Amino acid sequence: MTSDSEPTVAVDVGVLLDKVGAGDQAAFAALYDCVAARVHGLVRRILVDDAQSQEVTQEVFLEIWQTAPRFDRARGSALGWIFTITHRRAVDRVRSSQSGRDRDDRVANRDVETAYDPVAEAGDIRIEAERVRRAMQGLSDAHREAITLAYYGGYSQSEIAAATGAPLGTVKTRLRDGMNRLRAALGVTA
Repeated sequence: MTSDSEPTVAVDVGVLLDKVGAGDQAAFAALYDCVAARVHGLVRRILVDDAQSQEVTQEVFLEIWQTAPRFDRARGSALGWIFTITHRRAVDRVRSSQSGRDRDDRVANRDVETAYDPVAEAGDIRIEAERVRRAMQGLSDAHREAITLAYYGGYSQSEIAAATGAPLGTVKTRLRDGMNRLRAALGVTA
């Protein structure tokens, strides 16, 4: 920074970049002071997110430090070279972020359940109901009656005992044994 009484000296970015290419750390600090705000501004315009912009700005200056020996004045200006690096880094970050979002979207869409098919669902229910009906026919009358009253009629074990005149313990045994036989007939493991 200059005070009001000191004259402003124009900085030749090309000269600083040549010195940086030779490993001059003081020249790198001066180059940073000279162009950091403009580099960060360009990155910020491309990325919008300030945290990512700061990261990319650091990456740009690291690349400048590492590749400064390759800078060739005959091919363009120092600022143009710096802004080309800046633009490429920022665009790479945008592409990388977009690629990550696309990958996440593909994974999320892969895990989405398939659409509900009411016709297929109704067919599955009918098939399953027929299997249960056949399995129920294979039970004794006492077991079938206890299960029918409990699961289709909504009766409690005490209500089944009262309705059938059987002792409560007998009703409990019929329900347990009947359910075990149904599970076996349907191939359901307990």
